[in-house]
Amino acid sequence: MGLRERDDLADLDGYHSAQVDVDVRLNTNESPYPPPGSWREALLEELARVPFHRYPDRDALALRSAIGELHGVGPEQVLAANGSNEILQCVCLAYGGRDRTAVVFEPTYRLHSHIARITGTTVVSGSRKPDFTVDVTEVRRVVGEAQPEIAFMCSPNNPTGRLEPPDVLEALIDVAPGLVVVDEAYGQFAPHSALELMAADQTLVVVRTFSKTWSMAAARLAYLLGPAAVVQTLEKVLLPYHLDAMKQAAGRLALRFGAEMEARVAQIVEERGRLAAALAELPVETWPSGANFILFRPQARAGDDVWQALLDRSVLVRNCVDWPGVEGCLRVTVGTPAENDAFLAALTGALA
Repeated sequence: MGLRERDDLADLDGYHSAQVDVDVRLNTNESPYPPPGSWREALLEELARVPFHRYPDRDALALRSAIGELHGVGPEQVLAANGSNEILQCVCLAYGGRDRTAVVFEPTYRLHSHIARITGTTVVSGSRKPDFTVDVTEVRRVVGEAQPEIAFMCSPNNPTGRLEPPDVLEALIDVAPGLVVVDEAYGQFAPHSALELMAADQTLVVVRTFSKTWSMAAARLAYLLGPAAVVQTLEKVLLPYHLDAMKQAAGRLALRFGAEMEARVAQIVEERGRLAAALAELPVETWPSGANFILFRPQARAGDDVWQALLDRSVLVRNCVDWPGVEGCLRVTVGTPAENDAFLAALTGALA
């Protein structure tokens, strides 16, 4: 047909996560709990009043104002989009591209480098230590040499679960000549946040999602907080009317249920502690997690064999055995107490 894709896309693969029909699905870091029933009722009532023959509010002003109120900033410092991945794409479109560089610290969320490469941005990778922490010296070395337009840091980090300490984030902000993007998809599960470092004179943005703690993965909604000038720049690369009316209503109404969200987060954090304690009694290696998942490496059997044995017991976790930097590892999402019990029972059998 004469079609020819871009040369730089030839070696790229899509980002996928296996979806299998199982009794216990703990592979994609979703919330194990549905949204509150009262949120669903409020959303249905509002949808009944949506003028579907009209375009939605292009600026999503009501949603951005509600998010800004949650964080104590104005709507001009908020960008809402279709999941955090669209925000990452906007960042790379606006600040990356040909002859520009983005820095990541591997192993980390693979879509940071994947989306950067899709936009033609050169990716330079720094390394984490064997315990998956980032050394301040490594931050200064990599950023100092690369002089990137974009520096990505995922905290808590995916897939390792590690929370980046303030001194690492401060060092990154101090040395980075361009935009610092802290991806806090799991930020509500952690004891501190990069939001505490935001200031008017900082080129720092923080990305959060409704998918995890707000139990809205199906809605695909996320937001960025940052300087108004950065938000204005990112808006230039958004498609017109990118957020539909249903999504805007869903996010705005969800913010009325902050107490329910906080209670849910507390319950998941408690279950994370119980899960970590149980894993410590099994022949697996684990690392501290500030997220809603735990990375572990089986020691008694190969990771692939354990993953298949879990699947045979109708428990699905994320298979990371071939991922660079976390070879041999699996990642389990913290589920309900019953789901976690089923996982631990299946894992005990799989390791036997």
